[in-house]
Amino acid sequence: MKNSKTKKMILNAILLGIGVLLHQIFPAIGAGITPDLTLVMLFCIMILNREDYKMCLIAGIATGIFTALTTKLPGGQAPNFIDKIVTVNVMFIFMKALYISPMINKLGSKGNLIVVSIMTLFGTLVSGFVFLYFASLMAGLPAGIFKLFLAVVVPSTVINIVAALILFKIISLSLKRTNYQIS
Repeated sequence: MKNSKTKKMILNAILLGIGVLLHQIFPAIGAGITPDLTLVMLFCIMILNREDYKMCLIAGIATGIFTALTTKLPGGQAPNFIDKIVTVNVMFIFMKALYISPMINKLGSKGNLIVVSIMTLFGTLVSGFVFLYFASLMAGLPAGIFKLFLAVVVPSTVINIVAALILFKIISLSLKRTNYQIS
């Protein structure tokens, strides 16, 4: 059992590293705010560890730390960390509700693609709103929350969904070839 936990932790660390790298190299699209591709990896990690809340929470905390360290928005460190903690908790509950659906369970691996798409859609919106709200309180924003939500979060959501579908498919195929069992 310990060996399995260690493998999951190593896989999560690799996926987080890829997410941070993608987040770092992706250009800002407005007001210094970048589409958060670490969210995509966080949602992939959550699906791979859907029965393990602690593993998901640890991944959320690590994601929050990494995005705080790599944010391109001045004063965006605390809002990045807070938004990841809120997002991982909200989306864990949301994910559990999705996997209760008999339709999702019947679809098997295609169900995971649907879940990652839905989680990325709603998770990016939640994360973006929480980030903008706390950034407006702590650091100030160059425009209103609603305006930035439409200008940055909505396009980021589209980018994240496309990235999530591509990356989750790659991750799934890689894990399948190594006989790694998704929970």
